[in-house]
Amino acid sequence: MSDVYSDIGFAKLDLSRKERTGQPETIYCAGKTKEQLLKILQTFQEKNIAVVGTRCSPEQYEFVKNSNLPLQYDELSHILTLGESQKSSLCGKLAICAAGTADLPVAEEAAKVAEFFGAQVCRQYDVGITGLHRLLSKIEEIRAADVIIAVAGMEGALASVIAGLVKAPVIAVPTSVGYGASFGGLAPLLTMINSCAEGISVVNIDNGFGAAVQACRILRLLGKNND
Repeated sequence: MSDVYSDIGFAKLDLSRKERTGQPETIYCAGKTKEQLLKILQTFQEKNIAVVGTRCSPEQYEFVKNSNLPLQYDELSHILTLGESQKSSLCGKLAICAAGTADLPVAEEAAKVAEFFGAQVCRQYDVGITGLHRLLSKIEEIRAADVIIAVAGMEGALASVIAGLVKAPVIAVPTSVGYGASFGGLAPLLTMINSCAEGISVVNIDNGFGAAVQACRILRLLGKNND
């Protein structure tokens, strides 16, 4: 295995991440200038490496889209992709559950990243526990998944409820959605960490990307076990 990178002055671009970890390189777009982002994308394109960019602003995309690069952009999740996805190359199925409509940007960040990495994604949105019948009406579809991502703000109880009803591992994503006492996502984060339901792992606030990476690694192991 070769560990190589491309030094473009302001950044050292990892060219062997997929070889090492099984999934493509990721660009964290926030904090980069439009010119820096374009140079990074152009370099990966020259190396014929597909990448995904997270937290890409509309302004950044408006600048780079005129470069004739094979880009796709999703305005809801702020996910930018360069090149072809791995097209359902992973075994099993990933269910992504979101408590409310306000959680969709984080849920879609997870979904878009997971799909680019090769996961088959089943979306179950607006299934928060304030109307538990909505979740229960979809529980059989959720139980059919091999990994579940539960995205919720407010008090973050969705992950605990789901984990008590399914066999699959649950990855909980607290979001910064909520009123003042949710403290920008800290309240759901603590709820998820302190859950009495077994089988939950928790990523950071609004970290749909991190949840997608973890889910895809589980699915990749599932594929190895089925070989």
